[in-house]
Amino acid sequence: MSANPYLPQRARIASIVDECGGPRPIRTFTLAPAEGAEERFGFEPGQCAQLSVMGVGEIFLAIASGPAETEPLQFTVMRVGEVTGALHGLHEGDHVGLRGPYGNGFPVNRWRGHDLVLIGGGIGQAGLRSLLHYVMANRSDFGRVSVFYGARTPEAMIYREEFAAQELARDFDLYLSIDWSQGPTGALDQDACEGWARVDTNDPGATRVAPEQVRFTGYVPQVVEAVAPSPDGTIAITCGPPAMMRSVLESLERLGFGPEQIYTTLERRMKCGVGLCGRCNLGPVFICTDGPVFSYAQLQSIPEAFS
Repeated sequence: MSANPYLPQRARIASIVDECGGPRPIRTFTLAPAEGAEERFGFEPGQCAQLSVMGVGEIFLAIASGPAETEPLQFTVMRVGEVTGALHGLHEGDHVGLRGPYGNGFPVNRWRGHDLVLIGGGIGQAGLRSLLHYVMANRSDFGRVSVFYGARTPEAMIYREEFAAQELARDFDLYLSIDWSQGPTGALDQDACEGWARVDTNDPGATRVAPEQVRFTGYVPQVVEAVAPSPDGTIAITCGPPAMMRSVLESLERLGFGPEQIYTTLERRMKCGVGLCGRCNLGPVFICTDGPVFSYAQLQSIPEAFS
């Protein structure tokens, strides 16, 4: 981090990958140090950074890449506003501002020897990707790893090529899900797409899951309950839209996970990154310094956490 916490260092866009289109497209930006900039942007999985477009503004983003020195620095960005729109308008070779890292990161040293369950939805998978890359780079330090990820449709999923390669490698248990087909009165009890077998809507736990089954029709919490990972010696981490995370927490509790076994990341409109501006306060905590990673045990005393 720079001695001046508000002074960004320059970075060059090395490559851009289109993850998905639609009204809110998502792109992954790979950054490289600009000439004369620091050679290494060190961080821990789960931490965030500020990306800025000169003359437009800056935005707080989860770091989507793993912290290994050999891995390029990446951010996955959904176009939803002025700054993200300006980022999406940039090209390879253009420069951005970068400051950070900020936040506390995932307590991976305390999780060594445990099984891990990673549960992501939509763009929330970006923050979990950093953790997953770290775990895969230190695979022998952890037990069984299960990854759940859901999006509206197969085309709306991010990191599709990476998931396809991971499915073949089978370094961990992978479960992908897409939303139900919608009718005039709500979700229809049918497969959303061929090959995406549906979860029992009335009783997800009664769903018969084949050993090699990867693709499901159902909301992420339903798929988690259908697969039913054991809470014994397991840490669960979830990241995604607030409504999804609320439902995931309820599902994990029904499966027997205790509050101290569940971790999540929170987002608020963050500005300074160092706990001075007060933009991201949540009850007694600041997301940019006390978070973005919290255990569910911590959040139970903060009712505004998922509002």
